[in-house]
Amino acid sequence: MTKPKVLLVLYEGGEHAKQQPKLLGTIENELGLRKFIEDHGYELVSTTDKDPEPVSTVDNELPDAEIVISTPFYPVYLTRSRIEKAPNLKIAITAGVGSDHVDLNAANDHKVSVLEVTGSNVVSVAEHVIMTILCLIRNFVPAHERAINGEWDIAGCAKDEYDLEDKVVATVGAGRIGYRVLERMIAFNPKKLLYYDYQELPEAAIKKLNDASKLFNGVDTIIERVESLEDMVAQSDVVTINCPLHEKSRGLFNKDLISKMKKGSYLVNTARGAICVEEDVAEAVNSGHLAGYGGDVWYPQPAPAKHPWRSMHNANGGGNAMTPHVSGTSLDAQARYAAGVKHILTEYFNKTHNYRPQDVICIDGDYATKAYGQRDKK
Repeated sequence: MTKPKVLLVLYEGGEHAKQQPKLLGTIENELGLRKFIEDHGYELVSTTDKDPEPVSTVDNELPDAEIVISTPFYPVYLTRSRIEKAPNLKIAITAGVGSDHVDLNAANDHKVSVLEVTGSNVVSVAEHVIMTILCLIRNFVPAHERAINGEWDIAGCAKDEYDLEDKVVATVGAGRIGYRVLERMIAFNPKKLLYYDYQELPEAAIKKLNDASKLFNGVDTIIERVESLEDMVAQSDVVTINCPLHEKSRGLFNKDLISKMKKGSYLVNTARGAICVEEDVAEAVNSGHLAGYGGDVWYPQPAPAKHPWRSMHNANGGGNAMTPHVSGTSLDAQARYAAGVKHILTEYFNKTHNYRPQDVICIDGDYATKAYGQRDKK
């Protein structure tokens, strides 16, 4: 009798995975789940070969797969055509946060449940945002490059270096990650904190920020919800994107919106690469309209070698702070999302389906907001 199949798609860790067993998100360490999955009577097929459709290992294995697991850092793009070629597929799990690599309408049409491990990366990403903002505004990357290249050009480093204190910092999205960014910004005594979101922060959340500001700075920090995104970016020194990718946010930061940003401001994106139009961001950086871009997310992933963000260079000498989608995959985050996948699988294998409501994106042929009630998925 053929065993049901779990298809696990992860990036290659190589020697790093051998040296560091906590790299659970690698193909070598398989989220630490091989024995657990096999003990439940399933065959586990793990691969790094996911692109291009339709000739990859993923495409060859999908017709027999009941469960597909991948990460946002190395996603399997479950397109409609792939889902239609997977008649046995029952559940797609994201080991991490963000399931925009799955065609959710197609998943609903074919009654494929889609789940992720909400909350597993919020601290990790918020910390990465703060780090990136500091790298940009303090002009760290060019200064570091000069140092390791044997130079001692203090003026060349300092001409684009500023303090974060007394700056206007704004977040697009004030959900789980965006709010934590606001929390962490308090210690830097900003001039003002702005947020753009479909709903206001609760009074208790605002009070928590102001209490922290009094503790650190002796005064309340000005925290404002701005209803016009154009108005918000026009007055901000730093804008950080912390919202989900969906139909309305795809391509949100295009030439028109970027042109309304303050000249010499900074843009940080740890949400999804497709929220920004890559050519428009590159043009703004190359022209000097943006003093720098800090991007941890790309589209597609892995990013092609000739992606314009790899080669853009600020005309005024400032720096960028690019990373290959590592913000949400610290070793601590990997432990959390591996444990979350195990919990989802346990509920699925036991046929209890008692999933955490916040983890469910689609279930029973519909979006989980209808089955489980409204939730903040940011």
